[in-house]
Amino acid sequence: MRRCWLLPVLALPGLADAHSFGRSYNLPVPLWLYAWAAAAALLLSFLLIGWFLTAQHSLRPSAGKALSEPWMRSLRQLLPLLRLFSVLLLLLSIVTGLLGSGDAYRNFNMTWFWIVFVLGFAYSTVLVGDLYAHVNPWATLAATVDRLLPNFSHGRLRYPNWLAYWPALGLYAGFIWLELFGRSNPHSLSLWLLTYTALNFAGVWLFGARCWFRYGEFFAVFLRLLALMAPLHYAHGSLRWRLPFSGLLAVRAEHPSLLLFVLFMLSSTAFDGLHATTPWFQVFWSEPLAWLRALAGQHPTEAYLKLRSIHLGFESLSLLLSPLLYLGAYLACLVVAKGLLNSPIPLRELALRFAYSLLPIAFVYHFTHYFTLLLTQGPAALALLSDPLGRGWNLIGTARFGRPLLPNMAWVWHTQVGLILFGHVVSVGLAHVEALRLFGNRRAALISQLPMLLLMMAFTVAGLWILAQPLQSG
Repeated sequence: MRRCWLLPVLALPGLADAHSFGRSYNLPVPLWLYAWAAAAALLLSFLLIGWFLTAQHSLRPSAGKALSEPWMRSLRQLLPLLRLFSVLLLLLSIVTGLLGSGDAYRNFNMTWFWIVFVLGFAYSTVLVGDLYAHVNPWATLAATVDRLLPNFSHGRLRYPNWLAYWPALGLYAGFIWLELFGRSNPHSLSLWLLTYTALNFAGVWLFGARCWFRYGEFFAVFLRLLALMAPLHYAHGSLRWRLPFSGLLAVRAEHPSLLLFVLFMLSSTAFDGLHATTPWFQVFWSEPLAWLRALAGQHPTEAYLKLRSIHLGFESLSLLLSPLLYLGAYLACLVVAKGLLNSPIPLRELALRFAYSLLPIAFVYHFTHYFTLLLTQGPAALALLSDPLGRGWNLIGTARFGRPLLPNMAWVWHTQVGLILFGHVVSVGLAHVEALRLFGNRRAALISQLPMLLLMMAFTVAGLWILAQPLQSG
């Protein structure tokens, strides 16, 4: 009975922005059984990887086989059209948000930006490589301005080395905050896209296009990291095949800000899943109530409007500090590994060398958390092409298309479990290969990865626990 006061708060509209299906799923077997099975599978994978991988497997991957020249010629001819298409989609997203319906489900820009671009295009990057680097609409617009205003994109200041990827990380954090707490609607999304366009122009004008789109434009950084896992990559003016995920072994994180970017990819998705659950909601709102009473001067349910801004600050701070929690756990594992081997390699070097082995985990967390949105809302993108302003038009005859796909929850859950486990197994393998490179022999590599294995197990169990929690609103 002590939590009955939560019920009216839970019923308040707009308090939660829960994803997925808005309710908990009754698992076919207890969660603890899934967790133990996943941990055991991860341990078995670690032993198999340690047994079969040798120092010879730690060699740098080859450049891969290039696509035939006819294919490359066709792709080069297609790129200008893709650049034009990306710019038109950006402009259409801005215009429809300013002039179209305020209904997020009827306006073109909400579905095309949040679902097709932020989710669909990001996931396709893991398959086709860094296409965004060639069709980035903001880079195309900057190049167009440069033709009208010579030297616009050459930059006025030399990009300082210490700044590294901090601008991209700051913008990425701001973007995630807007996604979770900004209560985006078609009009506000258009204003945000206009602001981001102006910011990109300012960055290009100040530091030059090459530096800004490498270090400052966070979509470019985010998608470039995802593209390292793709079986296709662009090198030496050609498109080449390679083993999936092998690109993560071809390069390393070059600065701590990039390590934090990777960790924020992981922690922000985990936080998004966690903050929508009832257990997290109760961290702030449930007993003990003494500090809330003292702060508000009355019962929390009666002082909801007064406490809402404090709750937002609490959640915002939790989001921004989340990568530091992951960083602490990550560094602690590396300190233990360093001590076990009495290794002279600096901790900073170890942290940067193993950073990219976390990317498969970050990707599967992101995919398992959001892929149902692609199935339920993604098909509507086709209909919205015919009616971008939400006025009941049917410009290209597709307005009746786009029925949502409603997957079976058992299928969703088992897909999520399988993908989370797969991502962790891949990360274990990548980390082991990197350890072989660093320490030179199988025994040292295995010992060094024992702390990381425990961390991977903890991530796996935590990820499954978050997915299985009831959401705070329906």
